[in-house]
Amino acid sequence: MRIYVVDAFTDRPFAGNPAGVCLLPAGEWPQDGWLRQVAAEVNHSETAFALPSSDVAEADWGIRWFTPLVETNLCGHATLATAHVLHTMHGHAGTVRFTSRHSGVLLAHADARGTITLDFPAAPVSRVPVPGGLAEALGAKPEATFRTGSLGDLLTVLPDEDAVRAVSPDLDAVAALTRREGLRGVIVTASAEAGRAYDFVSRFFSPVEGIAEDPVTGSAHTALAPYWSGRLGRDGLTGLQVSVRGGLIRTAVRTDRVHLTGNAVTVLEGTLRG
Repeated sequence: MRIYVVDAFTDRPFAGNPAGVCLLPAGEWPQDGWLRQVAAEVNHSETAFALPSSDVAEADWGIRWFTPLVETNLCGHATLATAHVLHTMHGHAGTVRFTSRHSGVLLAHADARGTITLDFPAAPVSRVPVPGGLAEALGAKPEATFRTGSLGDLLTVLPDEDAVRAVSPDLDAVAALTRREGLRGVIVTASAEAGRAYDFVSRFFSPVEGIAEDPVTGSAHTALAPYWSGRLGRDGLTGLQVSVRGGLIRTAVRTDRVHLTGNAVTVLEGTLRG
């Protein structure tokens, strides 16, 4: 079967967020243990596995995502990477419909230039007290913290862009905090400096799932988009994830859905023999 590495939320190789993409033959899902082994072998923050759907009235493909350690409920960049592979390598024009186990039907539309827009459920945020030990774990003092519902992250607002860029977390402490609080990970965010070509910045840490720092996190933007659209009073925004690799995500809030738009580049193609 074919396997790919795709850099997502970027228009150039070796930037954005690399994802594994494995296209499975029609039939039943392989054993979870095999899926975990493949994801550990690929060793990127997520690997997406796509299976031709048995119910074409509902969706075109089933999709699941695995970190090197665990299966995750939602992944934006690996879904964008999968849609990119189907569009560029397998001639799937227009919209691809994916059905997922925990996030319902997800849409990925490719335009004529290959830019892809994901249609994901929005993650509404609710303010909560700053958890004990968070400031020490991040090395930064939060202004406010929010839970993100079923997404399972803690959205942490810092004073400014420089503070987000300067975060140097104690990853063992972050892992302990997320286990204690029942979280997937911690998002840190702030508004962009004046005059920037983007509206807000973010970073994402999920050591409990084997991701020290994720380069560009599409799923986190399902919470970031409604939060910043509410604060800034605009439905359409641009977020910059300020990891070492970095990546831009254009967001648009559509009632209870969020559109996430970006590009992708295939950097590796091969045959999986395991």
